[in-house]
Amino acid sequence: NTVMQVLIRWLVATVAILITAYVLPGVTVGGFFVAMLVAVILGLVNIFIRPVLLLLTLPINILTFGLFTFVINALMIMLVARIVPGFMVDGFWWALGFGLLLSVVLSLLDMLLVRQ
Repeated sequence: NTVMQVLIRWLVATVAILITAYVLPGVTVGGFFVAMLVAVILGLVNIFIRPVLLLLTLPINILTFGLFTFVINALMIMLVARIVPGFMVDGFWWALGFGLLLSVVLSLLDMLLVRQ
């Protein structure tokens, strides 16, 4: 059952990435399988790299009342864009917008699909 939940979350994240990239002209996803790979790599980056960066930038994050977290999220998206062929982000501001909109789309899809 847990494996099925992980697969469903992966599929929801993939669809959310596709929707977000469709809405933002500065972000390009080469197709469904590229979005699947982006979902996996972004998840791994958020598990392994993001916590280290959050810890290292804790003083600046405290000074900015947590707003620097958005910068870290954008940098993580830009890193994934460098790793995954077919996923392109046209700069920092598009990565920032992608991160913000992706979280909104993921939340909406989660409410509509996963928690029924």
